[in-house]
Amino acid sequence: MSVRAEPPRRPRATVTTGQLLLLVAAGFGAGLSGSMAGLASLFSYPALLAVGLPPTTANMTNTVALLASSVGSVAGSRPELAGQGARVRRLAPLVVVGGAIGAAMLFLTPAGSFEKIVPFLVGGASLVLLCQPRIRAAAAREADGGPTRTGRLLVLGGIGLVGVYGGYFGAAAGVLLLALLLIGLPVSLLQANGLKNALLGLANGTAAVAFAVAGDVRWAAVVPLAAGVLVGSWLGPAIARRLPTTLLRTAIGLAGLGLAVKLGLDAF
Repeated sequence: MSVRAEPPRRPRATVTTGQLLLLVAAGFGAGLSGSMAGLASLFSYPALLAVGLPPTTANMTNTVALLASSVGSVAGSRPELAGQGARVRRLAPLVVVGGAIGAAMLFLTPAGSFEKIVPFLVGGASLVLLCQPRIRAAAAREADGGPTRTGRLLVLGGIGLVGVYGGYFGAAAGVLLLALLLIGLPVSLLQANGLKNALLGLANGTAAVAFAVAGDVRWAAVVPLAAGVLVGSWLGPAIARRLPTTLLRTAIGLAGLGLAVKLGLDAF
């Protein structure tokens, strides 16, 4: 069954003024959330559903729009990426291939099935975000001992799988990738964060190209959403410095769980 067989709620080619404002606001929230906690889709994905896009189309459109956040994150991470060119080149094939596989999986997933999968992805991503401090602490403990050869292979496999997830849906993929990089590489937290931004940008970019070329991307929604994302991701770090990190992460994680329940009730 093809993803193009989605039943339809086919939206107009353009968006109304109200929808335009909603998408800009959702993009701004996504940019803030993504830069501060790593769960941008909490705002952008439901906004795309609200303007009438079917779930698979909303996901493809969301991936393309959130590239604006990836570009901004990589540009802002240039100091942390200095001297890491060899690492990026070595790990890039894993996430690029992973992103392509994730995009292919989305193309092959029946629309009705994807709608039922999404609540679990959002819920799982929200739990990962809520557990982020423990995940990071566990990664740091593993890194202190240095990974074994088997451990390094598992880390590389995990990075590839995060690339697949990033191409398929991607919410909170950054939390998982950051933990893997801290376990598998002799890098500081800041260096790992810069590397994470670059690798996720490659995975998401690969999927976005596939969706733009062969998928169902609604460009009338991409433009206002991406504009909001750019502004939100630019202001996010400055705002985050003035707010309690734990409170932000908890609020966003709990909101994500609430969204997962809402999407689950709609799907089932």
